Order: sequence, then structure tokens, then C-alpha cells
Amino acid sequence: MPKEQLSLFPEDNPKLPVLDQVSSGGVAFRVSTAGTEVALISVGPARRWQLPKGLVDAGETPEVTAVREVREEAGIETELLDRIHTIEYWYVGNKGKQRVRFHKFVHFFLLRYLSRQVQDHDWEVNEARWFPIDEAKKLLTFKNERQALEKAIELIQAL
Repeated sequence: MPKEQLSLFPEDNPKLPVLDQVSSGGVAFRVSTAGTEVALISVGPARRWQLPKGLVDAGETPEVTAVREVREEAGIETELLDRIHTIEYWYVGNKGKQRVRFHKFVHFFLLRYLSRQVQDHDWEVNEARWFPIDEAKKLLTFKNERQALEKAIELIQAL
């Protein structure tokens, strides 16, 4: 590949250093008179809808991170019920001033709503809102998050 053609595909950049990156988040749900709802967040200038998630801090477990990230990004307190699944992918980005290949792992958990309001979300989020499950499936931007929601629905139905 000529030098002037840079690829977004990490496998095309084998000389870049590789860093593992671990995040965690969850499908937070509640049962209301409207049925079962899940909390989604809107982020970035494109205002894309996604599940709350973030980087696992040093000394944290993925489970602790999931509860913390849902509290910070969706504004709500939850209790962890079950593991949904872990996704994995690669991307190229910056670590400081250096280009690197990130090997990303995202752990998703099922979380039951306990208290607080979605309006209490942090500054990283444009908006947090409750959606009926069927509407949430249509709104989620990323396929792997729609798959996490599908698995969460199975777990919720088994409760």
C-alpha cells in the first residue's frame, strides 16, 4: 500500500504498537406502566444513541465499572443482575501523540433500575432517556449493542 493511503483497518497497519483497552457498561432496565424500558444515552455531535459504557479504571472490576458508568452517563443507580456478553474489536487511534492499534474489549451487564433520574447524567452525554425496548432496538447505532440488548431481553424474560 502506498504511504499516502492510510487505512482505517488496523490489520493494514501492522507496524503500529498494539494496546489493549477494556470498557464496561450495561443494559439498565425498569418495568413501568408502559412496559419494560431501557436507558439509552445520546453522545457526540451526531447525537448517536448507545448503551452507557466507559473505560475500566485501574483497580476496578468490569462489574463495578458497569454500575459506575451507568450512574455517571445515564444518571441512575442500578443493581447488577447478570453478565450479558463481551464484544471485541480493533481500531486505530491516538494515545497521546502516537498512533496505536487498540484491541478493544467491552463487557456488557444487565442492570436493574433502583433510583435517581436520567436527567442527572454527566457532561459527556447530550441526553439520557428511557425507551420501550422495541424502540431502543431501532435507535441503537451499533450492531453489537443491539445484540447485547437482544441478549438482555432474554435474561429479563427469564427473571
